[in-house]
Amino acid sequence: MARRHYKLPSLTGLNTFDACARHGSLTQAAAELGVTLGAVSRQIKSLEIDLGLAVFKRHYRGVELTKAGLELHQVLSSSFRNIGNAWKTIKTRGETASITIGATTALASLWLMPRLGGFWSMHKQIALNHAISDNPDDEGFRLADIRIRYGDGHWPGESVMRLFNDIIYPVCGRAFAEENELTQPNHLANVPLLCLDSPDPAWIGWNHWIAQWGVELPESNFRRFNNYVVALQAAEENQGVALGWDSQVTTLIKQNKLVRLGDMEMKAPGSYYLTWDSNRPLSDQARLLRDWLVGISRAS
Repeated sequence: MARRHYKLPSLTGLNTFDACARHGSLTQAAAELGVTLGAVSRQIKSLEIDLGLAVFKRHYRGVELTKAGLELHQVLSSSFRNIGNAWKTIKTRGETASITIGATTALASLWLMPRLGGFWSMHKQIALNHAISDNPDDEGFRLADIRIRYGDGHWPGESVMRLFNDIIYPVCGRAFAEENELTQPNHLANVPLLCLDSPDPAWIGWNHWIAQWGVELPESNFRRFNNYVVALQAAEENQGVALGWDSQVTTLIKQNKLVRLGDMEMKAPGSYYLTWDSNRPLSDQARLLRDWLVGISRAS
């Protein structure tokens, strides 16, 4: 029997393991891979037998990586990303120059898109694609040539360039502001608060924001959303108060769709950055876009 050059387990098993680790759920991994839950369970069991160690702890909410599983996934996810990047580079070589930029839904629609026409008009020979996702672990977002991310500027395996800082303050519709006294932080404990449940741990929510004034907000006040744009639309429709990130609500305030409440504000502890894979040099086209975005962010 011919011996394998690389001593690897089944690639199908590794792919299944990666999906389970990213989702924290065998069921969601099965849905992504288009296979049955039983098939996923068999692949993970086979992988654990081959490794001689458990890679997951099972609990009623899903699965959690063990120490061995975490070590394996850190290496595996980086390797899969490198393979994906190399595949994309080789596949598109010689084709029309294209760039993919990743951003959250809100930042794309409220900050990026109103500005991007300027780049298009100057560089019509470049096809610009978009990977829009509110989950930084989304595969399309991770494989984008350039990503716009909020945080402390430290992401393993990524080079960064700061775009801008931000401030956060409460906003709502004009009618809602006129009907409610909302000039002090403690007033916010008496009204519906439109809350984003973001998968990004760097996102600032109501409890984090209000803590600087020592005010406690009743859990019953929260109206939860998984999309920031929709939360802002609810604020426009006078359904409650949302936290406005200045970069994304300034235009809505100028259009009188939202109003800012008082002088309450918080400097966002992180910043917005452009990021790209450290182990893959940017194309000339991607560098053009990167430098253009940095230029307009610092000019505004």
